[in-house]
Amino acid sequence: MESPQTKTDTLRLVVGATAIAAPVLHCITDAMEWLQGGFSPAQLWLNYFAFLPMPWLLLCIYALHAEELGRAALVGALLYGAAFTYFAYTTLYALQSQAPDYETLWQQLGFLYSIHGAVMVVGGLLFAWAALRSSALPRFAVLLFGAGLLVNLGLAVVPAPDILQTVGTAIRNAGIVGMGYALLFGSARREA
Repeated sequence: MESPQTKTDTLRLVVGATAIAAPVLHCITDAMEWLQGGFSPAQLWLNYFAFLPMPWLLLCIYALHAEELGRAALVGALLYGAAFTYFAYTTLYALQSQAPDYETLWQQLGFLYSIHGAVMVVGGLLFAWAALRSSALPRFAVLLFGAGLLVNLGLAVVPAPDILQTVGTAIRNAGIVGMGYALLFGSARREA
């Protein structure tokens, strides 16, 4: 029978590895989109696979640090996850509708897409705020995550080319990768 510590170590390993792999794959698909000048079926399928674990990442990170993070982080993780559930759907929608690029997809989905973007930002910032208050996660990674969300928000309200959203996404993803790295190799792992 597996001990609780072994289960925690296994969860830490799976979540840490996924928190590195999924955001990196997401950034690769953004680079593919930029280099191709739009969407392609291969790029969208890779994007979908990157998005599949995203709704669960912050929730699993929360589960590993629930006592330290508190309820605000749980609410933030749930909101962030709900937004990424929708974003995974939009990738399938783009495949089905054969949208050639992000601008076209955004025009097709309109207000609902924007609402989910706002939910992602609010949820992510709530999670980051709780994480910074608790010091449960590496401060630099959490600050990167929050900064990426703020860049995404700023670029959503300021007229700027859509491709610039990838800058905020890359910063946000770097923060998640940092959290994943800490789960795999950080002090929490050494204490186990």
